[in-house]
Amino acid sequence: MGRIPKLSRRAFLGGAGVMLSLPLLEAMLPTRRATAGGAATPKYLLAWYVPCGIHMQAWTPPDTGPGFTLTPILQPLASLQSEILVLSGLDNAPAESEGPGDHASGTSGFLTCTHVTKSDTMITNNTSIDQLYAQHIGDQTVVPSLQLGIEGGGNSGGCDSGYSCAYSRNISWVGNTPLSKLTSPSTAFELLFAGFDPEASAQELAQRKANRLSVLDYTMSDAEKLRGKLGTSDRIKLDEYLDSVRDLEIKVDSDDTMPQCEVGTVPGDPGDITDHVHLMCDVMVKAFECDRTRVISFMLGNAGSNRAYGFLGYPNGHHQYSHHNSDPANYAALQAIDTWEVEQLAYLLQRMAGVVKPEGGTLLDDAMVYFSSEIEDGNAHRHSNLPVLLAGRGGGSIVPGRHLLHDGVPMSNLFLSMLQELGVPVTAFGDDSNGTISLS
Repeated sequence: MGRIPKLSRRAFLGGAGVMLSLPLLEAMLPTRRATAGGAATPKYLLAWYVPCGIHMQAWTPPDTGPGFTLTPILQPLASLQSEILVLSGLDNAPAESEGPGDHASGTSGFLTCTHVTKSDTMITNNTSIDQLYAQHIGDQTVVPSLQLGIEGGGNSGGCDSGYSCAYSRNISWVGNTPLSKLTSPSTAFELLFAGFDPEASAQELAQRKANRLSVLDYTMSDAEKLRGKLGTSDRIKLDEYLDSVRDLEIKVDSDDTMPQCEVGTVPGDPGDITDHVHLMCDVMVKAFECDRTRVISFMLGNAGSNRAYGFLGYPNGHHQYSHHNSDPANYAALQAIDTWEVEQLAYLLQRMAGVVKPEGGTLLDDAMVYFSSEIEDGNAHRHSNLPVLLAGRGGGSIVPGRHLLHDGVPMSNLFLSMLQELGVPVTAFGDDSNGTISLS
């Protein structure tokens, strides 16, 4: 075999007008000399939002430090305890509402730590942590950032006590502009791996699905040419990658029960939400694995979501249960719902931990996965002592496996610390940062 070619991290397979990004291969890595000189390993940021707060009595560990006790809601993360930080006591004071509307104000400030204007027409906010990192990365990835969710809906009109729907349905912001999310796994897949034409008609999109034309069918010729130029380990990795992408495409393309656009959540809607979430997680992991994007935000529901969880044995809406009034029956429902939410996070983290990178370590080693809600408690609507979990090692900047208490510390301090560890040159964040938090 001749000299193995050097490939760009942004290399593609292409054919018939379709491009498929490649996974990270050894042929893309810098030489040992370049690595010794300090070539940066990509770091990944994912923000995961859950609505309606958390049942804190079943969430907060009773002890701090390493080896902390896992509470009932955190039990799904037992095998991942060494990879998570639980942070208690953090406050997002700027997210306090002007009168009623804490779900909207808390969601709008979820990643911005900014106090927004109470209006259904005049939208104000600030740039969120994920978008600051995306701007810092620039054009190092083809997709600057990916916004995903389970519940859809537009931004016009009011959704919460005089607050615009834009505040309730988005967590990623660039200044005063919300970045709308995709709720279809197949649409997200097309955007990431096959190019996405927002001008395509419904007929054209339907034709694409009806023909079952796999992305790989367009690009197999290029793949065969490239395979002959790669080393043995890269050929094996390329084959495994193409197989996994084909499997993922088949799964998202065959999910006919999934609505292409959710305009709201009605109790009893058809479709399996767990499968929906898992498909989204599969897409997110694949996006990171091939370095297609390094920035993702994900909303498990919109602000104040009243989705029913009959499959857990609780047929009423989530928001309804969250106004628990200290009723043990409502607490039981909330614990079941919150535990299910953490189970979905565990699915994502297990998938990320299972991706071994060519240069060593796992995808989770180089990631920061932030998990929280817009409020602490659904009954009191507090924005203090929020439920916060940070998973991953951030490329070596985080020492996980601990429960840390930062009573009364601004959430913005955590975000400032995360941004600095991600290499973003910032000295302040949000409305109230006044320092940083040690994550190591």
